[in-house]
Amino acid sequence: MSEPARRKGLPQQIKMRHSHHFVDDLTTRSETPIGKLLPLAEIEPDPAQPRSSMGNLDDLVSSIRDKGILEPLLVRKHPGGKRDKSHLIISGERRYHAALAAGLFEVPVIELDVSDQEALEIALIENLQRKDLTPFEEAEGYRVLGERHGYTHEQIADAVGKSRVVITESLNLLQMPARVRDAVQALGVNSKSVLLEILKARSEEEMIQLLERVSSLGMSREDLRRRSRQPGGRRKPYVFTFKSPDRSYLLNLSFRRSTVDRPDLITALQEILQQLVAEEQQN
Repeated sequence: MSEPARRKGLPQQIKMRHSHHFVDDLTTRSETPIGKLLPLAEIEPDPAQPRSSMGNLDDLVSSIRDKGILEPLLVRKHPGGKRDKSHLIISGERRYHAALAAGLFEVPVIELDVSDQEALEIALIENLQRKDLTPFEEAEGYRVLGERHGYTHEQIADAVGKSRVVITESLNLLQMPARVRDAVQALGVNSKSVLLEILKARSEEEMIQLLERVSSLGMSREDLRRRSRQPGGRRKPYVFTFKSPDRSYLLNLSFRRSTVDRPDLITALQEILQQLVAEEQQN
């Protein structure tokens, strides 16, 4: 193949580089250089890749044709030992498909020595660091990360570099009914803070009405909060009710907030139990 046809994904004027993120820590595992150029023909997307849609690649293809690939793909040796496909993609599948469309021969990669489990975790975290995620895509990513790795909200927060409150709030969005989610998409409401406020509404119908007002009037989260404080718009406090199987007692636990997620409810019940045990030990 002639040199002009063997197009490479690295810009001619610079060497391989990438912005700082958690991958920098992973690369310290090896004392030898792990950045290199690898033929696209030797790379294969990972079938376990958590990302299901590549989206529109036109802009990325155009950028790669003009400037090359500025951020290397993350790859690992193929665990199946294939001769023709020696490496699996950990992260960077959009860049891989765009490079193919752009007609590149080689692309810059960083090779990591990681297990299947670690590769999946890295792919999930990289996916969650995208800037174009919708609030529901972000929430779903946190849910998958938590379920596949058994992570608590705190551990998810540490993994993606965000606060536990951000993780818990995002996961709360998954409680939104499917019909309301459809309305969110149709009306183009993408503010997570606004959606969290709408989630406090008492019914699906009220949620959809609020979404329509937000879409037409451009209401913010604070606007929705002021509305809820007005006469007739005040929300009732959240009450957790538990009836014992033998009907021997009924427990009502009232919160000052109108919505309470399950982790906070469990924490409150644990605090009550700890307090009762401590008082019993003192007597």
